[in-house]
Amino acid sequence: MKNSILATASLLLTISLPATAQTSNYEAIKQLLATKECQNCNLRNAGLVMADLSGANLSGANLAGANLSRANLSGADLRGADLRGASLFGVNLSDAKLSGANLTGANLGNTYLMNVELTDANLNAVNFQGAIGIPSQIAKPEEFYAWGVAAAEKGNLKPAIDYFSQAIALKPDYAGAYLSRGVASYQGLDRKSALEDAEMAAKLFEEQKNPKGALTAQAFILEVKTPYGEKVSAGKPSFMDFVGSLGSVLLQFLPF
Repeated sequence: MKNSILATASLLLTISLPATAQTSNYEAIKQLLATKECQNCNLRNAGLVMADLSGANLSGANLAGANLSRANLSGADLRGADLRGASLFGVNLSDAKLSGANLTGANLGNTYLMNVELTDANLNAVNFQGAIGIPSQIAKPEEFYAWGVAAAEKGNLKPAIDYFSQAIALKPDYAGAYLSRGVASYQGLDRKSALEDAEMAAKLFEEQKNPKGALTAQAFILEVKTPYGEKVSAGKPSFMDFVGSLGSVLLQFLPF
């Protein structure tokens, strides 16, 4: 029964491969699915969507251009692997080893990266948007801020707050991140946290001689302190509506 399932999975995965890649990849895919051992294998452009590869040994494997979307690679050994241009969207990479891997141009959107090992990995042009558990050392404060704004625009408040918090952890005087985290908390109806962050933002903006930022923070403080029943607008406050109503102050902290 197990062999039948593996054979079917191999067939389905192989069908998704380009014709030029099928011959060279078919045996490697069969080996990988059957044993989870494929060290230094040629899996270029392989289709491994939703494959269970937890704990697999793929060290040194050529996975350039491979589609691993939503696969389970938790605890997998990918040290020195070639993952250039690979799709790892939604992949579970918790506890995976990626030291020395080449991830240039790879899509790691919405991945799970808790305890991932990325020492000396090439992360040039990698898309981390929506990823959970991004190690703080692999991104700049401005990048975490940008991901936070993008998440908040979509209404994903908890991830947005986490991103802003990571930006602040890396840059404790990041006034824009405090203000944005406050707005996201306010959108989530957490007035206490919103007020604390807004007041910190106002203080930092003043210290940094940023009058426009200070005025924005003060306006937001007034918004937070005003009871909902006394507000002109009805319904939940909107992150981007609030930002838009006060100009592009927060957006100036985005990297360009």
